[in-house]
Amino acid sequence: MDHSQYHHGNTRKQKAKGQAGQVTEHLEEITLHGHEQATQEDTGGHPPHGEHGHDHHRMMINDFRKRFWVSLALSVPVVILSPMVQHILGFSLDIPYAMYIAFALSSVIYFYGGWPFLTGLWEEVKKAAPGMMTLIGVAITVAYLYSTAIVFGLEGMDFFWELATLIVIMLLGHWIEMKSVLGASKALELLVSMMPADALLLRNGEPVRVRIEDLRKGDLILVKPGEKVPADGEVESGESHLNESMLTGESKPAKKATGDRVIGGSINGNGSLQVRVTGTGKDSYLNKVITLVQEAQKTKSETQRLADRAAKWLTYIALIAGFGTFAVWLLLGHELSFALERMVTVMVISCPHALGLAVPLVVAISTAVSANNGLLIRNRTAFENSRNITTIIFDKTGTLTQGSHQVAEVITFNPAMDKKEMLRLAAGVEQNSEHFISQGILRKVKEEGIQVPASEAFNYLPGKGLEGKVEGKDVKVVGPNYLQEFNIQVPASETEEGVETVVHVLVDGLPIGYISMRDQIRPESAEAIRILKENGIKNLLLTGDNERVARSVSDKLNMDGFLANVLPHQKQEKVKELQAKGEFVAMTGDGVNDAPALAQADIGIAVGSGTDVAAETADIILVNSNPQDIASLILFGKATYRKMIQNLIWATGYNVVALPLAAGVLYNQGIMVSPAIGAALMSLSTVIVAINAQLLRRQIK
Repeated sequence: MDHSQYHHGNTRKQKAKGQAGQVTEHLEEITLHGHEQATQEDTGGHPPHGEHGHDHHRMMINDFRKRFWVSLALSVPVVILSPMVQHILGFSLDIPYAMYIAFALSSVIYFYGGWPFLTGLWEEVKKAAPGMMTLIGVAITVAYLYSTAIVFGLEGMDFFWELATLIVIMLLGHWIEMKSVLGASKALELLVSMMPADALLLRNGEPVRVRIEDLRKGDLILVKPGEKVPADGEVESGESHLNESMLTGESKPAKKATGDRVIGGSINGNGSLQVRVTGTGKDSYLNKVITLVQEAQKTKSETQRLADRAAKWLTYIALIAGFGTFAVWLLLGHELSFALERMVTVMVISCPHALGLAVPLVVAISTAVSANNGLLIRNRTAFENSRNITTIIFDKTGTLTQGSHQVAEVITFNPAMDKKEMLRLAAGVEQNSEHFISQGILRKVKEEGIQVPASEAFNYLPGKGLEGKVEGKDVKVVGPNYLQEFNIQVPASETEEGVETVVHVLVDGLPIGYISMRDQIRPESAEAIRILKENGIKNLLLTGDNERVARSVSDKLNMDGFLANVLPHQKQEKVKELQAKGEFVAMTGDGVNDAPALAQADIGIAVGSGTDVAAETADIILVNSNPQDIASLILFGKATYRKMIQNLIWATGYNVVALPLAAGVLYNQGIMVSPAIGAALMSLSTVIVAINAQLLRRQIK
């Protein structure tokens, strides 16, 4: 009997600091770098904030699309007017002032189509942080200035057609990539859109439609069949089934009746509900989920820091290689135009955009998808490290078992003590707690029609039970740990007959009887344990219950072992012992007494019915108390890490191969990469990384 989890609510606590509308603003920071300045002229020169973040991201996508199509249209005549293209394709056009027409059109392409890259270059230079925009900006500027000099007297061949196609391909690649990035925020945007615009507020029993912003805590609202629940609350009357799948990942509609909690944004079924509002706005569960996901996406893990460092070094390597390539080809006696072409190609093809996108986009997608499947990530590093778990410790009650303790038997030691009287006294203390066992006893009392007496001096005994004064009597409802500590003897034969969990009732220090409870194992528990075993992860049961109960559950689920009769302060010690043996430990729990162990574990997982403290100390929060979600979490963590590594390998491997080719190491073998092809390869690399990250959506079930 893990009575140590007494006196807790089943709220889920996450840090709430921001506004719910800021869903995609951080995604712009992930991939756009200098892009943001591209459309600041449309927003008064200031980047957007708050609830307009995702609208701004779409506006930027539209801006890149417009610049692409305009530049593409202007590039067609530039390409046709190019003497080199005419020579390659075997035709000739005698158009007066052809060079000046190409110059004029290319100037528009350079300043209009290349504007995002030029402003990005300026911003990076101001911050003394050269990056992707520096490379692209320098490349197109060198090509444009050199070609312009050719038009006005310098001997050589212009770069106008290469410049035009380079900018067009870069715009196309960034447009496609940004659309892919926007897809990473779709799940969160859907969450935001789930809240209805208004609600039916009951005033003097009459429903009045009001804006959702006008709802206050304590208001009574009416939720009709088929409507969305406008705010978090507690059902005061009515019965229905609610679809919470987009909020918790649970596909089966949840039955709600008087006293049950409902989440704003869930969809009501066929019944009508009257709900007392408990949370609105920033205090709502939905908003806390959104804020939590945003914070997790912004938090950099070690993998992401590695990618950032690699991207930074690649930028410096590209700049050095670009100018070095230019110098080498000149020293080898080649023409200025050829040396410039090699330099431009090197700078474009080695842009670290794919590398900079490799990890952040996976982070954005995995965190949003996790949230939509009931996995809330507070610590990104812990989530990625879930691939290293060797042992997972399960709290029993409410995780592997349903936690809905039903009274199986009521036994009194003294024939003079009526069973109903003992239940009545026990209920007087139990009414102060929301623990599963307490609720089970109170349900039994209600079934028996027993009036619950008032109590005072209530006290929670960590890991042992509860105590209080009922009608002047000192009443304790405790588990075996309390009896053992104070060496209180009870009839052995009686306790051995307990069905599952046993709590003893003491009145004025004397044991008067016990109440045995029955707790059913969750149907999903066996499958969760099987999946963990298949993946080589040891699993242990940790409980404050006696050894007989712990062994029963462990054996039924075919677990690797159990730890019974564990007091709250001992849970942390058990975790330390396993870590000392070299185990990488994950701990699941939901009670106040689990918080130290959750903090001590390499990865702390708080189940959905957990207390605020448990959720705050955990690395990952499971909205549901479904043990199969824990297995899904670990497998998804592994899949996420794999995607990161795949993207990093592709992004770095691409540069290792492409950069020497761009520099012209195979020039004597007749293999050349033009600036336009370089731009196409660079854009293709970023698009591949983005698409690969999107495939992560298929990895979670």
